[in-house]
Amino acid sequence: MRRVKLMAIIEREGDGYVSLCPELDIASQGNTKEEAHRNLVEAVEGFFESASPAEIKERLNSEEYVESLEGTVA
Repeated sequence: MRRVKLMAIIEREGDGYVSLCPELDIASQGNTKEEAHRNLVEAVEGFFESASPAEIKERLNSEEYVESLEGTVA
């Protein structure tokens, strides 16, 4: 068993929040930012409990890049 550090992206959507773990392509939601985060943690833990070792390895070994974008807004 090994510990991994994953990213959580949380965005406001309408009256609630959507949370995403891009490394595993898992999403969740909640009424508050904190609830969306907790629900995402539960979803990720559920994935690790039920996914095969091959699927976990495949998702964790994909390349992910977080970069800045620059643009002009009219």
